[in-house]
Amino acid sequence: MIDNSKREVGIGLIVAASIVLALLAWFWASEHLPFPGLIGPRRPLPQVPGDIELYYILKTVFSTLNAMLLISLLVLYAEIYVKRKVEFTLWLSIICAVLLLDALTSNPFVQWAFGFRAGGLGPFAVLPDIFKFVALGILLYLTIRY
Repeated sequence: MIDNSKREVGIGLIVAASIVLALLAWFWASEHLPFPGLIGPRRPLPQVPGDIELYYILKTVFSTLNAMLLISLLVLYAEIYVKRKVEFTLWLSIICAVLLLDALTSNPFVQWAFGFRAGGLGPFAVLPDIFKFVALGILLYLTIRY
């Protein structure tokens, strides 16, 4: 069982790292992602100016935060497995590793680095990452709590 002071420090570090990482991802994405000029011409649909950019900036932020939460969970599960040798935590570690690959490959920065460009998915580009972020936050909370 983790004592309360270590738990509070761990939670504080995760929250602080999340805030810093979210801000860094936001600033990087808003300055460097190849938006309308490199994506191609927009379809003639009624859109709020800058909406595509906002969705992909948010996608970058949330997929980066998801990767950070998954790394935290992977470390916690690995520690639990080493201490207790419970096979269930080994499987949780494997699931976290697969979800980490998902978070990394869905990050627009990684896609852009490999030469792929964003499409016009609108809010559907970011919604899955927000849902994953909420689920991973709950899983991290439960892992630290118990």
